[in-house]
Amino acid sequence: MKKFVAFTAFFALLASCGSNNSKGELVGVKGKKWHPEKPYGMVLVPGGSFIMGKSDDDLANVQDAPTKTVTVRSFYMDETEITNSEYRQFVEWVKDSTIRVRLAILADEVGGGSTAGGGGGKGNGKGISDFAFNDADPAKMTPYDKYMFENYYSQGTSDDPYAGRRLNKKVKLINDTSKYPDEYYTEVMDSMYLPVAESFNGLRTVDVNKLQFRYSWMDIQAAAKAKVGKRSQFIKTEKVKVYPDTTVWIKDFAYSYNEPMHNDYFWHQAYSEYPVVGVTWKQAKAFCAWRTLNKNAYIKTKKGRDLINSFRLPTEAEWEYSARGGLESGTYPWGGPYTKNDRGCFLANFKPNRGDYAADQALYTVEAKSYDPNGFNLYNMAGNVAEWTDSSYDPAAYEYVSTMNPTVGDQTNMRKVVRGGSWKDVAYFLQVSTRDFEYADTARSYIGFRTVQDYMGLQITGKAPKR
Repeated sequence: MKKFVAFTAFFALLASCGSNNSKGELVGVKGKKWHPEKPYGMVLVPGGSFIMGKSDDDLANVQDAPTKTVTVRSFYMDETEITNSEYRQFVEWVKDSTIRVRLAILADEVGGGSTAGGGGGKGNGKGISDFAFNDADPAKMTPYDKYMFENYYSQGTSDDPYAGRRLNKKVKLINDTSKYPDEYYTEVMDSMYLPVAESFNGLRTVDVNKLQFRYSWMDIQAAAKAKVGKRSQFIKTEKVKVYPDTTVWIKDFAYSYNEPMHNDYFWHQAYSEYPVVGVTWKQAKAFCAWRTLNKNAYIKTKKGRDLINSFRLPTEAEWEYSARGGLESGTYPWGGPYTKNDRGCFLANFKPNRGDYAADQALYTVEAKSYDPNGFNLYNMAGNVAEWTDSSYDPAAYEYVSTMNPTVGDQTNMRKVVRGGSWKDVAYFLQVSTRDFEYADTARSYIGFRTVQDYMGLQITGKAPKR
Protein backbone atom coordinates (compact mmCIF):
# COMPACT_ATOMS: atom_id res chain seq x y z
CA MET A 1 0.00 0.00 0.00
CA LYS A 2 2.86 2.36 0.89
CA LYS A 3 4.52 1.66 -2.47
CA PHE A 4 1.26 2.42 -4.23
CA VAL A 5 0.88 5.79 -2.41
CA ALA A 6 4.48 6.74 -3.15
CA PHE A 7 4.08 5.77 -6.81
CA THR A 8 0.86 7.79 -7.04
CA ALA A 9 2.51 10.87 -5.51
CA PHE A 10 5.50 10.55 -7.87
CA PHE A 11 3.24 10.14 -10.89
CA ALA A 12 1.21 13.20 -9.82
CA LEU A 13 4.42 15.22 -9.54
CA LEU A 14 5.52 14.21 -13.03
CA ALA A 15 2.08 15.01 -14.41
CA SER A 16 2.01 18.43 -12.79
CA CYS A 17 5.49 19.26 -14.08
CA GLY A 18 4.38 18.66 -17.60
CA SER A 19 1.11 20.56 -17.34
CA ASN A 20 2.23 24.05 -16.33
CA ASN A 21 4.50 26.78 -17.65
CA SER A 22 6.66 27.32 -14.55
CA LYS A 23 9.67 25.52 -16.17
CA GLY A 24 10.36 24.05 -12.75
CA GLU A 25 10.84 27.48 -11.12
CA LEU A 26 9.17 28.81 -7.99
CA VAL A 27 6.78 31.34 -9.56
CA GLY A 28 3.94 31.21 -7.08
CA VAL A 29 0.26 30.69 -7.72
CA LYS A 30 -0.92 33.24 -10.23
CA GLY A 31 -4.28 34.90 -9.84
CA LYS A 32 -6.11 37.85 -11.27
CA LYS A 33 -4.32 41.09 -10.46
CA TRP A 34 -5.84 42.82 -7.47
CA HIS A 35 -7.02 46.41 -7.86
CA PRO A 36 -8.28 48.13 -4.68
CA GLU A 37 -11.92 49.12 -5.04
CA LYS A 38 -13.17 51.99 -2.89
CA PRO A 39 -16.56 50.97 -1.49
CA TYR A 40 -19.46 53.21 -2.45
CA GLY A 41 -19.95 56.12 -0.05
CA MET A 42 -16.65 55.55 1.74
CA VAL A 43 -13.33 57.37 1.90
CA LEU A 44 -9.85 55.94 2.42
CA VAL A 45 -8.32 56.79 5.79
CA PRO A 46 -4.56 56.23 5.37
CA GLY A 47 -3.05 54.46 8.36
CA GLY A 48 -0.51 56.07 10.62
CA SER A 49 0.35 56.99 14.17
CA PHE A 50 -1.22 59.64 16.38
CA ILE A 51 -1.45 60.71 20.00
CA MET A 52 -4.67 59.22 21.33
CA GLY A 53 -6.23 60.76 24.42
CA LYS A 54 -6.74 64.19 25.97
CA SER A 55 -4.00 66.63 25.12
CA ASP A 56 -5.82 69.42 27.04
CA ASP A 57 -7.05 69.52 30.60
CA ASP A 58 -9.77 66.98 31.37
CA LEU A 59 -12.38 69.48 32.55
CA ALA A 60 -14.82 66.76 33.55
CA ASN A 61 -12.03 65.05 35.54
CA VAL A 62 -13.02 61.63 34.19
CA GLN A 63 -9.36 60.71 33.69
CA ASP A 64 -10.10 57.79 31.35
CA ALA A 65 -8.12 59.06 28.34
CA PRO A 66 -4.43 59.69 29.13
CA THR A 67 -2.29 60.43 26.09
CA LYS A 68 -0.79 57.45 24.30
CA THR A 69 0.93 57.21 20.93
CA VAL A 70 -0.64 54.44 18.87
CA THR A 71 -0.69 53.27 15.25
CA VAL A 72 -3.64 52.12 13.17
CA ARG A 73 -3.71 50.43 9.77
CA SER A 74 -5.42 51.87 6.68
CA PHE A 75 -9.15 51.43 6.25
CA TYR A 76 -12.18 52.77 4.45
CA MET A 77 -14.84 54.62 6.43
CA ASP A 78 -18.34 55.84 5.58
CA GLU A 79 -18.12 59.54 4.83
CA THR A 80 -21.39 60.06 6.73
CA GLU A 81 -23.33 58.32 9.45
CA ILE A 82 -25.56 55.52 8.15
CA THR A 83 -28.77 57.24 7.08
CA ASN A 84 -32.40 56.24 7.50
CA SER A 85 -32.54 55.49 3.77
CA GLU A 86 -29.52 53.18 3.95
CA TYR A 87 -30.79 51.37 7.01
CA ARG A 88 -34.24 51.01 5.43
CA GLN A 89 -32.54 49.05 2.62
CA PHE A 90 -31.44 46.57 5.28
CA VAL A 91 -34.92 46.41 6.83
CA GLU A 92 -36.59 45.96 3.43
CA TRP A 93 -34.15 43.16 2.53
CA VAL A 94 -34.97 41.35 5.78
CA LYS A 95 -38.70 41.89 5.23
CA ASP A 96 -38.49 40.58 1.66
CA SER A 97 -36.50 37.51 2.72
CA THR A 98 -38.82 36.79 5.65
CA ILE A 99 -41.87 36.84 3.41
CA ARG A 100 -40.21 34.64 0.79
CA VAL A 101 -39.17 32.10 3.42
CA ARG A 102 -42.72 31.93 4.77
CA LEU A 103 -44.14 31.56 1.27
CA ALA A 104 -41.66 28.79 0.42
CA ILE A 105 -42.37 26.89 3.64
CA LEU A 106 -46.11 27.04 3.08
CA ALA A 107 -45.61 25.98 -0.55
CA ASP A 108 -43.77 22.92 0.77
CA GLU A 109 -46.53 22.14 3.24
CA VAL A 110 -49.36 22.38 0.71
CA GLY A 111 -47.39 20.68 -2.04
CA GLY A 112 -46.90 23.82 -4.11
CA GLY A 113 -43.31 22.92 -4.93
CA SER A 114 -44.38 20.07 -7.19
CA THR A 115 -46.82 22.04 -9.33
CA ALA A 116 -46.06 23.89 -12.53
CA GLY A 117 -44.09 27.02 -11.95
CA GLY A 118 -42.62 25.82 -8.66
CA GLY A 119 -38.93 25.40 -7.90
CA GLY A 120 -37.44 28.64 -9.11
CA GLY A 121 -39.34 29.46 -12.28
CA LYS A 122 -40.28 32.95 -13.34
CA GLY A 123 -43.81 32.32 -12.16
CA ASN A 124 -47.05 31.61 -13.92
CA GLY A 125 -49.42 33.45 -11.63
CA LYS A 126 -51.13 30.26 -10.45
CA GLY A 127 -50.43 30.80 -6.78
CA ILE A 128 -48.00 30.17 -3.97
CA SER A 129 -46.21 27.48 -6.00
CA ASP A 130 -44.34 30.26 -7.80
CA PHE A 131 -42.51 31.02 -4.53
CA ALA A 132 -41.38 27.48 -3.69
CA PHE A 133 -37.76 26.83 -2.77
CA ASN A 134 -35.40 26.68 -5.74
CA ASP A 135 -34.51 23.11 -4.80
CA ALA A 136 -38.16 21.97 -4.84
CA ASP A 137 -37.70 20.51 -8.33
CA PRO A 138 -34.83 17.92 -8.37
CA ALA A 139 -34.81 17.91 -12.18
CA LYS A 140 -33.53 21.48 -12.20
CA MET A 141 -30.71 20.94 -9.72
CA THR A 142 -27.00 20.71 -10.56
CA PRO A 143 -25.10 17.68 -9.22
CA TYR A 144 -23.55 19.88 -6.54
CA ASP A 145 -26.90 21.34 -5.47
CA LYS A 146 -28.43 17.86 -5.39
CA TYR A 147 -25.63 16.54 -3.19
CA MET A 148 -25.83 19.50 -0.79
CA PHE A 149 -29.60 19.21 -0.60
CA GLU A 150 -29.59 15.49 0.14
CA ASN A 151 -26.78 15.66 2.72
CA TYR A 152 -27.31 19.04 4.38
CA TYR A 153 -30.18 21.29 3.38
CA SER A 154 -32.93 18.67 3.47
CA GLN A 155 -31.92 17.92 7.07
CA GLY A 156 -31.57 21.52 8.22
CA THR A 157 -30.20 22.27 11.68
CA SER A 158 -31.46 21.67 15.19
CA ASP A 159 -32.98 25.14 15.40
CA ASP A 160 -33.80 25.77 11.73
CA PRO A 161 -35.14 22.88 9.62
CA TYR A 162 -34.94 25.05 6.48
CA ALA A 163 -31.33 26.22 6.90
CA GLY A 164 -29.54 26.38 3.56
CA ARG A 165 -32.62 26.13 1.38
CA ARG A 166 -32.45 28.47 -1.61
CA LEU A 167 -35.17 31.06 -2.06
CA ASN A 168 -36.71 31.87 -5.41
CA LYS A 169 -36.05 35.57 -5.84
CA LYS A 170 -36.89 35.76 -9.53
CA VAL A 171 -40.60 36.21 -8.84
CA LYS A 172 -41.64 39.64 -7.57
CA LEU A 173 -43.65 39.89 -4.40
CA ILE A 174 -47.19 41.13 -4.80
CA ASN A 175 -48.12 43.98 -2.46
CA ASP A 176 -51.47 44.95 -3.97
CA THR A 177 -54.09 43.04 -1.94
CA SER A 178 -56.44 42.97 -4.93
CA LYS A 179 -53.83 40.95 -6.88
CA TYR A 180 -52.98 38.30 -4.30
CA PRO A 181 -52.89 35.01 -6.32
CA ASP A 182 -54.51 32.65 -3.80
CA GLU A 183 -55.57 32.18 -0.18
CA TYR A 184 -52.18 30.73 0.81
CA TYR A 185 -50.36 33.83 -0.36
CA THR A 186 -52.94 35.93 1.47
CA GLU A 187 -52.37 33.90 4.65
CA VAL A 188 -48.61 34.53 4.59
CA MET A 189 -48.95 38.25 3.91
CA ASP A 190 -51.57 38.60 6.64
CA SER A 191 -49.21 36.91 9.13
CA MET A 192 -46.65 39.70 8.59
CA TYR A 193 -48.98 42.41 9.90
CA LEU A 194 -50.24 43.25 13.35
CA PRO A 195 -53.68 41.77 14.14
CA VAL A 196 -56.71 43.83 13.18
CA ALA A 197 -57.48 44.27 16.88
CA GLU A 198 -54.16 46.14 17.29
CA SER A 199 -54.72 48.46 14.32
CA PHE A 200 -56.52 51.79 14.25
CA ASN A 201 -57.88 54.25 11.71
CA GLY A 202 -58.01 51.46 9.14
CA LEU A 203 -54.21 51.18 8.94
CA ARG A 204 -52.44 47.88 9.44
CA THR A 205 -48.72 48.02 10.01
CA VAL A 206 -46.03 45.36 9.69
CA ASP A 207 -45.25 43.46 12.89
CA VAL A 208 -41.64 44.56 13.22
CA ASN A 209 -40.91 41.81 15.75
CA LYS A 210 -41.03 39.38 12.83
CA LEU A 211 -38.21 41.19 11.01
CA GLN A 212 -35.19 39.29 12.30
CA PHE A 213 -31.77 38.86 10.68
CA ARG A 214 -29.77 35.74 11.37
CA TYR A 215 -26.04 35.52 10.74
CA SER A 216 -22.95 33.67 11.96
CA TRP A 217 -19.48 34.86 12.85
CA MET A 218 -16.33 33.34 14.26
CA ASP A 219 -14.73 34.49 17.50
CA ILE A 220 -11.19 34.51 16.15
CA GLN A 221 -9.74 36.02 19.34
CA ALA A 222 -11.06 33.15 21.45
CA ALA A 223 -10.07 30.55 18.85
CA ALA A 224 -6.51 31.88 18.65
CA LYS A 225 -6.08 31.80 22.43
CA ALA A 226 -7.62 28.36 22.91
CA LYS A 227 -5.17 25.49 23.22
CA VAL A 228 -7.69 22.87 22.20
CA GLY A 229 -11.13 22.84 20.71
CA LYS A 230 -13.01 22.36 17.49
CA ARG A 231 -13.59 25.19 15.07
CA SER A 232 -17.35 24.81 15.55
CA GLN A 233 -16.98 25.82 19.21
CA PHE A 234 -16.06 29.35 18.19
CA ILE A 235 -18.72 29.93 15.54
CA LYS A 236 -21.47 32.11 16.98
CA THR A 237 -24.95 32.53 15.56
CA GLU A 238 -26.88 35.73 16.18
CA LYS A 239 -30.55 36.44 15.58
CA VAL A 240 -31.33 40.14 15.79
CA LYS A 241 -34.52 42.16 15.44
CA VAL A 242 -33.55 44.79 12.90
CA TYR A 243 -36.23 47.48 13.10
CA PRO A 244 -35.06 50.58 15.01
CA ASP A 245 -36.74 51.38 18.31
CA THR A 246 -38.70 54.50 17.36
CA THR A 247 -40.01 54.88 20.91
CA VAL A 248 -36.60 56.21 21.99
CA TRP A 249 -37.78 59.69 21.01
CA ILE A 250 -40.31 59.48 23.83
CA LYS A 251 -38.49 57.29 26.37
CA ASP A 252 -35.28 59.36 26.33
CA PHE A 253 -37.08 62.57 27.31
CA ALA A 254 -39.62 62.70 30.12
CA TYR A 255 -42.22 65.49 30.09
CA SER A 256 -41.40 66.30 26.47
CA TYR A 257 -43.48 66.27 23.27
CA ASN A 258 -41.57 64.27 20.66
CA GLU A 259 -44.37 62.21 19.13
CA PRO A 260 -43.78 63.57 15.58
CA MET A 261 -40.24 62.15 15.63
CA HIS A 262 -41.54 58.82 16.93
CA ASN A 263 -44.20 58.66 14.22
CA ASP A 264 -42.26 59.78 11.16
CA TYR A 265 -38.48 59.99 11.61
CA PHE A 266 -37.43 56.56 10.41
CA TRP A 267 -39.86 55.73 7.61
CA HIS A 268 -40.84 59.07 6.01
CA GLN A 269 -38.97 60.25 2.90
CA ALA A 270 -38.56 63.69 4.47
CA TYR A 271 -35.94 62.18 6.79
CA SER A 272 -34.24 59.79 4.36
CA GLU A 273 -30.86 61.54 4.45
CA TYR A 274 -30.82 61.98 8.22
CA PRO A 275 -28.81 59.59 10.41
CA VAL A 276 -30.61 56.51 11.69
CA VAL A 277 -31.07 56.36 15.48
CA GLY A 278 -32.76 53.96 17.86
CA VAL A 279 -30.29 51.26 16.79
CA THR A 280 -28.51 49.12 19.38
CA TRP A 281 -24.88 48.05 19.14
CA LYS A 282 -26.08 44.55 18.26
CA GLN A 283 -28.25 45.90 15.44
CA ALA A 284 -25.32 47.93 14.11
CA LYS A 285 -23.21 44.74 14.08
CA ALA A 286 -26.00 42.91 12.23
CA PHE A 287 -26.11 45.71 9.64
CA CYS A 288 -22.38 45.26 9.03
CA ALA A 289 -22.85 41.51 8.51
CA TRP A 290 -25.73 42.11 6.10
CA ARG A 291 -23.79 44.72 4.13
CA THR A 292 -20.97 42.23 3.65
CA LEU A 293 -23.35 39.45 2.67
CA ASN A 294 -25.27 41.69 0.28
CA LYS A 295 -22.15 42.84 -1.57
CA ASN A 296 -20.62 39.38 -1.80
CA ALA A 297 -23.90 37.94 -3.10
CA TYR A 298 -23.60 40.37 -6.01
CA ILE A 299 -19.90 39.63 -6.57
CA LYS A 300 -20.60 35.89 -6.80
CA THR A 301 -22.50 36.57 -10.01
CA LYS A 302 -19.36 38.10 -11.56
CA LYS A 303 -16.65 35.74 -12.76
CA GLY A 304 -13.07 36.29 -11.72
CA ARG A 305 -13.74 38.65 -8.81
CA ASP A 306 -12.52 38.03 -5.29
CA LEU A 307 -15.00 38.45 -2.47
CA ILE A 308 -14.64 41.54 -0.31
CA ASN A 309 -13.53 41.50 3.30
CA SER A 310 -16.05 42.31 5.99
CA PHE A 311 -17.66 45.61 6.82
CA ARG A 312 -17.54 46.27 10.56
CA LEU A 313 -17.77 48.92 13.25
CA PRO A 314 -14.61 50.98 13.80
CA THR A 315 -12.48 50.40 16.86
CA GLU A 316 -12.26 53.25 19.32
CA ALA A 317 -8.74 54.13 18.17
CA GLU A 318 -9.75 54.07 14.49
CA TRP A 319 -12.68 56.34 15.22
CA GLU A 320 -10.53 58.91 17.05
CA TYR A 321 -7.83 58.79 14.39
CA SER A 322 -10.46 59.40 11.70
CA ALA A 323 -12.15 62.18 13.67
CA ARG A 324 -8.88 64.08 14.02
CA GLY A 325 -8.59 64.21 10.23
CA GLY A 326 -4.80 64.33 10.27
CA LEU A 327 -4.57 67.17 12.80
CA GLU A 328 -2.23 66.57 15.71
CA SER A 329 -3.61 67.28 19.19
CA GLY A 330 -6.73 69.06 17.94
CA THR A 331 -9.66 69.50 20.30
CA TYR A 332 -12.31 69.02 17.59
CA PRO A 333 -12.30 67.54 14.07
CA TRP A 334 -11.68 71.06 12.72
CA GLY A 335 -8.89 71.73 15.21
CA GLY A 336 -10.28 74.11 17.75
CA PRO A 337 -10.48 75.22 20.44
CA TYR A 338 -13.69 77.03 19.37
CA THR A 339 -17.02 75.66 18.13
CA LYS A 340 -17.66 78.66 15.83
CA ASN A 341 -15.88 79.79 12.70
CA ASP A 342 -14.61 83.31 12.01
CA ARG A 343 -18.12 84.35 10.87
CA GLY A 344 -19.73 83.28 14.10
CA CYS A 345 -21.38 80.15 12.62
CA PHE A 346 -21.41 76.91 14.58
CA LEU A 347 -19.28 74.12 13.14
CA ALA A 348 -21.38 71.20 14.39
CA ASN A 349 -24.84 70.21 15.59
CA PHE A 350 -24.97 70.14 19.40
CA LYS A 351 -26.52 71.97 22.38
CA PRO A 352 -24.56 75.25 22.67
CA ASN A 353 -26.44 76.68 25.63
CA ARG A 354 -28.54 75.37 28.49
CA GLY A 355 -32.00 74.57 27.14
CA ASP A 356 -31.13 76.09 23.73
CA TYR A 357 -30.97 73.31 21.13
CA ALA A 358 -31.69 75.60 18.17
CA ALA A 359 -28.81 78.09 18.43
CA ASP A 360 -26.90 76.07 15.83
CA GLN A 361 -29.94 76.19 13.50
CA ALA A 362 -30.88 72.58 14.23
CA LEU A 363 -33.41 71.36 16.78
CA TYR A 364 -32.80 67.61 16.51
CA THR A 365 -30.53 65.91 13.95
CA VAL A 366 -29.44 67.38 10.62
CA GLU A 367 -28.85 65.67 7.28
CA ALA A 368 -25.83 63.38 7.38
CA LYS A 369 -23.87 65.47 4.87
CA SER A 370 -24.11 68.76 6.75
CA TYR A 371 -21.41 71.19 7.90
CA ASP A 372 -17.88 71.03 6.47
CA PRO A 373 -16.04 67.68 6.45
CA ASN A 374 -12.76 67.20 8.29
CA GLY A 375 -9.32 66.57 6.79
CA PHE A 376 -10.24 63.02 5.76
CA ASN A 377 -13.46 64.26 4.12
CA LEU A 378 -15.65 62.77 6.86
CA TYR A 379 -18.85 64.55 7.84
CA ASN A 380 -20.22 65.09 11.34
CA MET A 381 -17.46 63.39 13.27
CA ALA A 382 -18.54 65.76 16.04
CA GLY A 383 -22.18 66.25 16.94
CA ASN A 384 -25.38 65.27 15.12
CA VAL A 385 -25.44 61.71 16.51
CA ALA A 386 -22.95 59.92 18.72
CA GLU A 387 -21.57 56.77 17.09
CA TRP A 388 -21.13 53.17 18.19
CA THR A 389 -17.64 51.69 18.01
CA ASP A 390 -16.65 48.03 18.18
CA SER A 391 -14.65 48.51 21.39
CA SER A 392 -15.79 47.69 24.91
CA TYR A 393 -15.47 50.46 27.46
CA ASP A 394 -12.94 50.19 30.28
CA PRO A 395 -11.86 53.44 31.99
CA ALA A 396 -8.35 52.01 32.40
CA ALA A 397 -8.07 50.67 28.84
CA TYR A 398 -5.46 53.17 27.65
CA GLU A 399 -3.06 51.87 30.31
CA TYR A 400 -2.88 48.33 28.94
CA VAL A 401 -4.03 48.19 25.30
CA SER A 402 -1.48 47.60 22.56
CA THR A 403 0.10 50.51 20.73
CA MET A 404 -0.72 48.78 17.41
CA ASN A 405 -4.39 48.83 16.42
CA PRO A 406 -5.51 49.06 20.07
CA THR A 407 -8.98 47.92 21.14
CA VAL A 408 -10.77 46.13 23.94
CA GLY A 409 -12.76 43.28 22.40
CA ASP A 410 -14.27 41.86 25.59
CA GLN A 411 -17.39 39.92 24.59
CA THR A 412 -18.55 39.78 28.21
CA ASN A 413 -18.40 43.56 28.69
CA MET A 414 -21.76 44.99 27.61
CA ARG A 415 -20.54 48.58 27.90
CA LYS A 416 -19.59 49.68 24.39
CA VAL A 417 -17.75 52.89 23.53
CA VAL A 418 -19.70 55.65 21.78
CA ARG A 419 -17.91 58.68 20.37
CA GLY A 420 -18.48 62.11 18.90
CA GLY A 421 -21.32 63.58 20.93
CA SER A 422 -24.75 64.38 19.55
CA TRP A 423 -27.40 67.01 18.92
CA LYS A 424 -28.43 66.93 22.59
CA ASP A 425 -24.88 67.07 24.07
CA VAL A 426 -22.73 69.96 25.23
CA ALA A 427 -19.43 70.76 23.52
CA TYR A 428 -17.33 68.61 25.86
CA PHE A 429 -18.72 65.43 24.29
CA LEU A 430 -17.88 66.71 20.80
CA GLN A 431 -14.15 66.67 21.56
CA VAL A 432 -12.32 63.98 19.58
CA SER A 433 -10.73 62.57 22.74
CA THR A 434 -13.84 62.37 24.94
CA ARG A 435 -14.92 58.83 25.75
CA ASP A 436 -18.46 57.74 26.56
CA PHE A 437 -20.33 54.43 26.60
CA GLU A 438 -23.75 52.82 26.33
CA TYR A 439 -24.93 49.27 26.87
CA ALA A 440 -24.92 47.03 23.79
CA ASP A 441 -28.62 46.18 24.00
CA THR A 442 -29.74 49.79 24.51
CA ALA A 443 -31.01 52.15 21.78
CA ARG A 444 -31.04 55.94 22.01
CA SER A 445 -32.46 58.83 20.00
CA TYR A 446 -28.99 60.34 19.80
CA ILE A 447 -26.79 57.33 18.91
CA GLY A 448 -26.16 56.11 15.36
CA PHE A 449 -23.15 54.56 13.65
CA ARG A 450 -20.97 54.36 10.57
CA THR A 451 -19.02 51.39 9.21
CA VAL A 452 -15.45 50.71 8.11
CA GLN A 453 -13.71 48.15 5.92
CA ASP A 454 -10.04 47.19 6.12
CA TYR A 455 -7.83 48.32 3.25
CA MET A 456 -6.40 45.28 1.44
CA GLY A 457 -2.68 45.97 1.46
CA LEU A 458 -0.16 47.72 3.67
CA GLN A 459 1.62 50.30 1.55
CA ILE A 460 -0.89 53.11 2.07
CA THR A 461 -0.15 55.08 5.24
CA GLY A 462 -0.45 58.69 6.27
CA LYS A 463 3.33 58.84 6.76
CA ALA A 464 4.21 57.56 3.28
CA PRO A 465 6.36 59.96 1.20
CA LYS A 466 4.57 61.64 -1.69
CA ARG A 467 5.68 60.45 -5.11
